Amino acid sequence: MTLILTQAQLQAIHLHLEKAYPEESAGFLLGTDGEPRYVQHILPIQNARPDSRHNRYLIEPLDYLHAEDLAARWKMSLLGVFHSHPDHPNIPSEYDREWAQPFFSYVIVSVENGKATSTRCWRLDENRQQFLEETIQIEQEVA
Repeated sequence: MTLILTQAQLQAIHLHLEKAYPEESAGFLLGTDGEPRYVQHILPIQNARPDSRHNRYLIEPLDYLHAEDLAARWKMSLLGVFHSHPDHPNIPSEYDREWAQPFFSYVIVSVENGKATSTRCWRLDENRQQFLEETIQIEQEVA
């Protein structure tokens, strides 16, 4: 399992998540499904959670519908979600597992003291029991 991002996409993800610090933030990954998966567009969103924003994020249903609509119009797939773990390792939490979908790639960025320090990607197994790490490959441009 491999997710391919461009350096510019990774920088944009990091910037969005750093701006939200010390709160969590998130966004969507749109692109081409297969093996590997190619991210062609990122869609940053605002954390809609009213409380516990330092360790939780919430995606509004309308944001999700907007992402699905854009993916369909651009003939892409909604590949997954990226989000931050402020001052915490970028390992999925139990809360992340409870809300995750098996198909999605979950890019988690550790943001320490306002700076993105580490990026990892995960996919939930079909039984919804555990996350499996997905390789992130950085390229100059997506084909």
